Amino acid sequence: MTVADDGRLRLDDACGEILGDGVTVVVGPSGAGKSTVLRCCNRLEVPTGGRVLFHGADMAGLDPLRVRRRVGMVFQRPTPFPGTVRENLQVAQPTITDAESALMLERVGVDVEFLDREATALSGGEAQRVCLARTLVTEPEVVLMDEITSSVDPAQRHGLEQLARALSTAVSWWCG
Repeated sequence: MTVADDGRLRLDDACGEILGDGVTVVVGPSGAGKSTVLRCCNRLEVPTGGRVLFHGADMAGLDPLRVRRRVGMVFQRPTPFPGTVRENLQVAQPTITDAESALMLERVGVDVEFLDREATALSGGEAQRVCLARTLVTEPEVVLMDEITSSVDPAQRHGLEQLARALSTAVSWWCG
């Protein structure tokens, strides 16, 4: 897979395959294209060369909104929406109940009292965990996490790493 824009090559002939259960980690130096790979796997970007397959289907031909319901993405820089934490969860899952919201917040290490807090006023680590909860309420098949532990303390980092292991899902990816 190749990604280029504005005369700049951001990813050059990258190829990989992910099969089965588990956690897969993409590592490399800053600027190597790790985030670009993840964005292509969520259809936030489409490669300018090559393709990304998800369950055998070329991502470029799939509806981006449907893909993003199946392939959730949590970014390095949290992006809470204006409104309360409850409203942020409801954006992703309009029928979510307060009890379900509380369980999801607990799952990511956030106190239920946060439901009524303004999401954009949260600390970096709190916002990161709320954004993860917002992604998880859609029950995606795959969760892509782009350095989500960068703004949390060591105890929260350990909790998020344990959660990532628990979220391990059987899925097949191939890009080339």
